Amino acid sequence: MANRCAIIGVGQTAYKTKRLDVSMAGLLREAARRALEDAQLTWKDIDAVVVGKAPDLFEGVMMPETFLAEALGAAGKPIMRVHTAGSVGGSTAIVAAGLIQGGVHDRVLTIAWEKQSESNATWALTVNSPFTTSLVVGAGGYFAPHIRAYMRRSGAPDHIGTLVAVKDRQNALKNPYAHLKIPGISREMVESTPMLWEPIRYLETCPSSDGACAMVLASEDAAKKAPAPPAWVHGTAMRSEPMQFAGRDTVSPQGGKDAAADVYRQAGISDPRRELDCAEVYVPFSWYEPMWLENLGFCGESEGWKLTEAGATALDGDIPWNPSGGVLSSNPIGASGMIRFAEAALQVRGRAGEHQVDGARRALGHAYGGGAQFFAMWIVGSDKP
Repeated sequence: MANRCAIIGVGQTAYKTKRLDVSMAGLLREAARRALEDAQLTWKDIDAVVVGKAPDLFEGVMMPETFLAEALGAAGKPIMRVHTAGSVGGSTAIVAAGLIQGGVHDRVLTIAWEKQSESNATWALTVNSPFTTSLVVGAGGYFAPHIRAYMRRSGAPDHIGTLVAVKDRQNALKNPYAHLKIPGISREMVESTPMLWEPIRYLETCPSSDGACAMVLASEDAAKKAPAPPAWVHGTAMRSEPMQFAGRDTVSPQGGKDAAADVYRQAGISDPRRELDCAEVYVPFSWYEPMWLENLGFCGESEGWKLTEAGATALDGDIPWNPSGGVLSSNPIGASGMIRFAEAALQVRGRAGEHQVDGARRALGHAYGGGAQFFAMWIVGSDKP
């Protein structure tokens, strides 16, 4: 059996369009120090560091982890980089958890980040063949046809994406770290913004953010010494699939279904809507909430939009999704998945502040990346597994 793994420290930076006050190393160190302070540890207490970041082209700095070791207290210690496109924040946390569960280390610092202001992620995603498949001027151009296919398949009305955008941005007003805070956000405001990639409007898409998120993961013995209740890892899963193959379902990818089935099995969950208290799910475009509700087994096919419309995913609904404001409100791409995992941990630790879900004891963290081809998920709880 794997050893138990606990999250005993979480640190985040403020997420902003431009963090001109810090270098890349300074940005990471800010989040890492906050995670250490939460765990009441020092750099010397950390056995290894696991870092994650989206493609190097996003910032134009190749292999940035090679110059960051000293800033992260990793001089003379093992350091590892993980890369799975936009899902990397989640994958990085899972790799770090594996080092604890395998008995390799007692305390691991894991951190993910993006400093998008130093380059242009949209154009980095639009390199022409033969080097890569063009994503049609950014991720939105690639995913918009998948959303239109979902609308046709499910019969979802046009306003569902607007409802998600309003809900997540209202939640962001309660999150001190959130990038986009729009007082008075409303359906009328969202619907009045320009159409970027039909059916995705400007306020139905995620921002470009600078920011970093860090966690301290610990073995069961090390967690006993933590100053605050930890979050316990109940299950982890990663899956991937090719970007293109005959019969691929881009609306509800098989990799996402398989990852969900695996993590639920590990955590002993048969009905995620009823057995989980909240979920932090990677929703960079508002329409992906109903799509992922179905893909992750919270409801049946073509039923996701009905849950959204009924308010089930609102902060006061029966299964709150993205109480932090989600990716729609803060999107440092390399860190976005780890933020989902960290926010899930904060919820079950009872340390989510104004966006805390009352009585949250088990929560889901989710990330996806690439052409909806990389998936990472974990379930955390306040009780030991």
